Amino acid sequence: MSRPGAPSRRLAGRVALTATALALALALAGCGSDDSPSNNAGKPELKITGAYMPAPVMDTMAAGFFTVTNSGGADTLTSVTSDLAPDVTLHSTKGGAMEEQKSFAVPADGTLDFASGGNHLMFEKLTHKPLEGEKVSVTLHFTKAGAVKVSMPVKSATYNPKTGH
Repeated sequence: MSRPGAPSRRLAGRVALTATALALALALAGCGSDDSPSNNAGKPELKITGAYMPAPVMDTMAAGFFTVTNSGGADTLTSVTSDLAPDVTLHSTKGGAMEEQKSFAVPADGTLDFASGGNHLMFEKLTHKPLEGEKVSVTLHFTKAGAVKVSMPVKSATYNPKTGH
């Protein structure tokens, strides 16, 4: 036999359990990622450091190096422009072979390095041969962050950023 009021107590218990489960689910959902534009994780926060160009040996070509540090969401470096050369291309070096790249991913909360022996810029058809001490103006073009201007000092041809010489 059922007791009077038992079904309503069971119903009240189920409602309370359902409400508790819903509240827990909503609380856990609040711990997830937020991809809204106001969240820093979605917007790249780029900082360019260590930029330099070794003094070119030839009158027609030069290389450029720098580091992109990103404290926000992912981005992509798509191109580079400079008054020093009509053609500035992106290159990687893998297994000793240099290969032109269309773009480079800039990871969220990560870095993208352009360093001697690795990723680098190639300035082709130079308007003039830059001398040590000169500064070359470069604009990096990113998918999300847009254009970022960088002043790239010309260092000695044998400059090593690890030693400063």
